[in-house]
Amino acid sequence: MTPTDDPAPPAARGFRMPAEWEPHAATWLAWPHRESDWPGKLPTVPWVYAEIVKALAARERVNLVVPDAEAGDAAVEVLSRAGADVANVACWGHPTDRSWVRDSGPIFVVNGRGDRAVLDWHFNAWAKYPDWSNDDLLPAFVAAAHGLPRWQPRCRGWRVVLEGGSIDVNGRGLMLTTEECLLSTTQQRNPPMDRADYERVFADYLGVNQTIWLGRGVAGDDTHGHVDDLARFVNPTTVVTVVEGDPADENYAPLRENLERLEGATDADGGQLEVVRLPMPRPVYFDGVRLPASYANFYVANGVVIAPTFNDPADRIALGILGELFPDREVVGIHCVDLVWGLGTLHCMTQQEPAGL
Repeated sequence: MTPTDDPAPPAARGFRMPAEWEPHAATWLAWPHRESDWPGKLPTVPWVYAEIVKALAARERVNLVVPDAEAGDAAVEVLSRAGADVANVACWGHPTDRSWVRDSGPIFVVNGRGDRAVLDWHFNAWAKYPDWSNDDLLPAFVAAAHGLPRWQPRCRGWRVVLEGGSIDVNGRGLMLTTEECLLSTTQQRNPPMDRADYERVFADYLGVNQTIWLGRGVAGDDTHGHVDDLARFVNPTTVVTVVEGDPADENYAPLRENLERLEGATDADGGQLEVVRLPMPRPVYFDGVRLPASYANFYVANGVVIAPTFNDPADRIALGILGELFPDREVVGIHCVDLVWGLGTLHCMTQQEPAGL
């Protein structure tokens, strides 16, 4: 399906990006296949995916993107052996460069009538890697498969680059993002755009009327400051944010600054946000590389929250906090020490498809 020829942006048609905790029709994932994403660990990663799919497919449909039918059969075999409900998993054949669907996949918007549409942001592999053309086609593929209208956001004639991990919304007009990711002068995704341009794009395409700008991301983050490793909405007026307790750690100062910004922020009506602190795990290294291990990279689905764990004493604390914040959902810890070698975990690999009519 080609982009809609409707000259009005989605928000003018009553569309908004819903919060992650609103009802889902499905979760989209792409089966892992790239050795260079997990050098030396790729054989273990499908089994981590299987645990994730097992937790999700028990509660909602999982749409799994695979390169071809043979890969789909192999994925279903792994899922079956892991005990996942494969009857609730649909394989979709489409080539991908990588498996981080949060950033390359479609962002869905909905309106009050229950209509859905797809936002097809430009994806350029975090402005770091040369191979991204297959991933960039994924939103158009999903829109065509569902017969949904599709917008390609533009600003100043520029097709806007935006990854799903760089934003988080409360579904009521409030959004989190970071200056490091979107306003960096050393690695700017959208050279023609400034802060005001971004906020106009957020308003027009996501239905966002207020943006809270945080500062820097966590150490080891290959995406240059994605907010989904830092701070997340858990309800319309509550944000969790990670904090580092060791003043000698390189995360200490930037995470304290983000905490201070959140504690000074208000919602669109001037109300104070409730800010809940999540611990950070001890630094996770592999092959001499610090990895972006963070408990903020959880994913909220129908009836369940899947949260990363890292063989760390703080695992129990983080899971307990999330359990208190989501009393109507089961909180399931997923061991992510191998997965984070790919420089992302649970939220990075999932993309929610909201329920429609």
